[in-house]
Amino acid sequence: MHVVLLGQYPPHIGGVSSHTYLLSQELKKRGDEVYVLTYPHNNVKDLDGVKVETSFAPNIKGLRGLFFLISSMFKLISMVRHYDIDIIHAHFLLPPGLIGVVVGKIMGKKTVVTAHGSDLLIQADKPILRPLIKFVLNNTDYVLVVNNTLKDMALELGVNPEKVHVTANAIDTVKFNPQNKEFPSDIQLSQNKPIILFVGNLVFQKGVKYLLEAKTLMKCDAELVIVGDGPLRHELEKKADEEEIGDVLFVGARRDVDKIMPCVDLFVLPSVSEGFPITILEALASGLPVVATNAGGVKEVMDESVGLMVEPSKPDELARAMDKILENRELRDVMSTAARKHSIKYDKLDIPY
Repeated sequence: MHVVLLGQYPPHIGGVSSHTYLLSQELKKRGDEVYVLTYPHNNVKDLDGVKVETSFAPNIKGLRGLFFLISSMFKLISMVRHYDIDIIHAHFLLPPGLIGVVVGKIMGKKTVVTAHGSDLLIQADKPILRPLIKFVLNNTDYVLVVNNTLKDMALELGVNPEKVHVTANAIDTVKFNPQNKEFPSDIQLSQNKPIILFVGNLVFQKGVKYLLEAKTLMKCDAELVIVGDGPLRHELEKKADEEEIGDVLFVGARRDVDKIMPCVDLFVLPSVSEGFPITILEALASGLPVVATNAGGVKEVMDESVGLMVEPSKPDELARAMDKILENRELRDVMSTAARKHSIKYDKLDIPY
């Protein structure tokens, strides 16, 4: 079978990109021919037997998606013809899902869409986008969602239950493992304090401002490393500086998270909204205990054996949970062992087509 994946893909950074890469490799293993159409990037290239192409989209807020929508339809039609594509699998409902469904109808091909979180949790609540999302969901052959919360939301939009499949995200447990210790030399830490790690986009949904506030309430003297970039980075850096929140280091988006994770003591995800967080799975595979908010699909990823969950937007609860783990070495070691074991069940993707 010839499959084209549409959406984020390496060298783009993020959970969706990690997911589509692993999916491409699983498809290759079962004998499929895999092609990718992704957003523009200076370093785009074919990767591990997968042909990767891009379509035009200027990096201008508010216009990137529109240009990608238009240019990708023409590009995808060309790829379907040239590579004799059987299935179009789009990741994220807008714009990739809309592109895939429209081209699928034009070309008479089966389509699959995967909802990763914010497309159903946030975009579907916007009056101008909701009809487009319903169109995508009701006109594709398969609707894949990464957790049961998203499944319920898809069903509320009138999707035929028979075509909705819960397919949890997966991780590379060889790449992310406790032995993969190689802390980057360009990240300068004091070396004598426990290290807390956050990895993710610096957007409102990730709740990083609450993590900064929790840092000021902690009893444990720890360092906080924030890996990621986004529209709120300057605001968050300013908050840390003006409020004199010590031992906080913003290091930007990085491609060596797998080297960083095994070298720290605790992973924290303070999201106010979440799909199925791959970063938690990566942290667990790296042997890290986790403190996370009970948002979206987090409760489907972790339990009390591997970390602690608190309510979103509660810095005091977040602080107490981080202190509890960092101040109890025995608890941390037990959770670390359980974390690695827990992550192994996510080392393979379920592909329903």
